[in-house]
Amino acid sequence: MTGTHASLSSGAPSAALSRLLEATATALQSIRAGQSGTAALDATQAALRPGVQALLFQVLRNLGRAQALRSQLAPRKPPPWVDALLCTALALAWDAEAAPYEPFTLVNQAVEAAKRNPSARAQAAFINASLRRFLRERQALVAATQGDEVAVWNHPAWWIKQLRRDHPQQWQHILQANNAPAPMVLRVSRSKTTPALYQKALAAININSQLMGDWGLVLGRPVPVAQLPGFDQGLVSVQDAAAQLAAPLLLDGLDAGRPLRLLDACAAPGGKTAHLLEWAAALQAPWQVTALEVDAARAERIHDNLRRLGLQAQVLVADAGAPQDGWLQASGGEPFDAILLDAPCTASGIVRRHPDVRWLRRAGDVAQLAALQARLLAALWPLLRAGGRMLYCTCSVFRAEGDEQVRAFLAHNTDARLLPSPGHLFPGGTDKRDALQDNGPGEHDGFFYALLQKTA
Repeated sequence: MTGTHASLSSGAPSAALSRLLEATATALQSIRAGQSGTAALDATQAALRPGVQALLFQVLRNLGRAQALRSQLAPRKPPPWVDALLCTALALAWDAEAAPYEPFTLVNQAVEAAKRNPSARAQAAFINASLRRFLRERQALVAATQGDEVAVWNHPAWWIKQLRRDHPQQWQHILQANNAPAPMVLRVSRSKTTPALYQKALAAININSQLMGDWGLVLGRPVPVAQLPGFDQGLVSVQDAAAQLAAPLLLDGLDAGRPLRLLDACAAPGGKTAHLLEWAAALQAPWQVTALEVDAARAERIHDNLRRLGLQAQVLVADAGAPQDGWLQASGGEPFDAILLDAPCTASGIVRRHPDVRWLRRAGDVAQLAALQARLLAALWPLLRAGGRMLYCTCSVFRAEGDEQVRAFLAHNTDARLLPSPGHLFPGGTDKRDALQDNGPGEHDGFFYALLQKTA
């Protein structure tokens, strides 16, 4: 049997799976209520969390199909937790080849989970009847959902429509890629070691990896960071290949001998800030890096990451879009030589890593976040010196947050020039863009990059 977990026939106690399904349904119900997947998992009992995360991610990647099947089985929507449990079982069992346990076992243990939960105990017979019918009629029920594109693609209808409009040639590839797990990618601190040397250290403990560009390694399988040699000493960080493009795009060609002022405008959790600092350290460049984050708790994560890596930056809790509030003066008051604006976005490009995002977002979020991005661009552009660079990026594949945003900015700022940039990157490994020669295997999240230069 394929999947993350061994079948219960291998000897795992049946009670363990019923508890996992109960907790997974609870997490799914929380996500449906608007809570992030991270928060839902944090609320899960620690001992169950790894198993629940594996099941929950599979459920979220098959939720469209599960909801369509539940509608076939029970046209009248049951109470929220009961519906979450039904959809959990259906998402895991509908495709027998991909199921983490035998479908019959999943159904049996879902009924046990209902009996365990006080809010669903009275519905256990209904759950049992619905899921037993699913087992009997699975082929016909699945066939009946094939005409539902939400079931086929496991994304909301508005999301599919937006992608079809934005990327008429690539929308199906993007949706397919979103439903597969992303690889684990490392960024090596080149002031401490080299990717080739670190690859040997991984090989010595039987972790296979592939070199990626000048900084990175793609692991053959994900591993806990505690297993990575020298992680606590700052030898490596976990960072997707697309995110690793930010520092070189912004900094390549800058004068390493001048004390330049660099700004990371929306910096948490600090991965790109750290990469900017590592780049400066590798060049022994006397550059000053200021990192802004509007949320104090998230700003603390920047501090934590920099401490682990042995790096220093000026970290300010501030709204990048409101320099009049004093943060510009606190950072020195002078124009910046380079600004990285990794703007808040829908995160539509990182659905492989965060499968809850597609179900949390609403169609109206795209325009709302595009307006915030435009406000940040307008506020930060005057802070850039003549001749300086701004790198605008989002982890989004929606054009409203990418090339449409940049075209509007260029139309209103005649002192801005677009330098060669990757533009929209699609999740997965089939990009055809020649500009990404430094992105070795071409395996990365969805992203957008535009490098802008101030001409006067």
